[in-house]
Amino acid sequence: MVEMGRTRRHHIMKTKKIPLLVTTEHRGVFFGYGTLTENKIIKLENARMCVYWSQDVKGVLGLASAGPSKDCRIGPPVPSITLQAVTSVSEVSEPAAKQWESNHWS
Repeated sequence: MVEMGRTRRHHIMKTKKIPLLVTTEHRGVFFGYGTLTENKIIKLENARMCVYWSQDVKGVLGLASAGPSKDCRIGPPVPSITLQAVTSVSEVSEPAAKQWESNHWS
């Protein structure tokens, strides 16, 4: 078995699409799958927008940690979106990603 070099392994890990929560300068809050970046522009796949989150979510980081609750307003998914003026990119927990995937506008 040939071990993959550190650089190649790091590149694969860096380019693997993972669930992310992204905020923008225009107060947008988005969930989707992409790669971690420190750039001001990011592309997300299977992306949704949080139009409103309820108090029980406990803020933006609660959306990344636990996901949206039944009282949140989550828009429908789009195949991809490119966001500009990014202010934060947070990794989303696996349980939270499941909540994002199952939650719709209520």
